[in-house]
Amino acid sequence: MKRVLFVCVENSNRSQMAEAFARMHGTGRVEAASAGSMPSGRVNPKAVEAMKELGYDLTTHASKGLNEFNGQHMDVAVTMGCGDECPLVRAGQRVDWKIPDPRDMTPEQFRGVRDLIEQKVKDLLATLEAIP
Repeated sequence: MKRVLFVCVENSNRSQMAEAFARMHGTGRVEAASAGSMPSGRVNPKAVEAMKELGYDLTTHASKGLNEFNGQHMDVAVTMGCGDECPLVRAGQRVDWKIPDPRDMTPEQFRGVRDLIEQKVKDLLATLEAIP
C-alpha cells in the first residue's frame, strides 16, 4: 500500500479534501494523510460542507501539523501550491499542485477547487500503480 501525504499551510481546506478523495478513490491501495506547516487547528466548515455534498464526512478529520510525520517515509508528498517544502518528511516523490486557496471563495468557486482536487487525486492514484 502506498503512503501519500497532502500538505498545505493550515491543513484546513485543500489538503483535507485531497486526503478525503484519496481515501474515497484509493481504498485498499493508498494510505492517505494530510498536515499543515502552520495548522489552523480546525477543518474549515466550507470544506466540510463541500465534501458532505459528495457523501464524505470531513468532520471526522482534524487539522494536524507536519511534526506528526517527522522522519516518516511517504511514497509521495503533495504540496497544494502553498510553497511548503516539508523538509522533515522523507518522500520518494514530491509533487506540487498549483491549487488556489479556496478559504475566501464563494461556495460555487469553492466547489470548483474541490472538483479540481478530486481530479488531481484521481490522476495521482493512477500514477501510483507504476511506482514500485
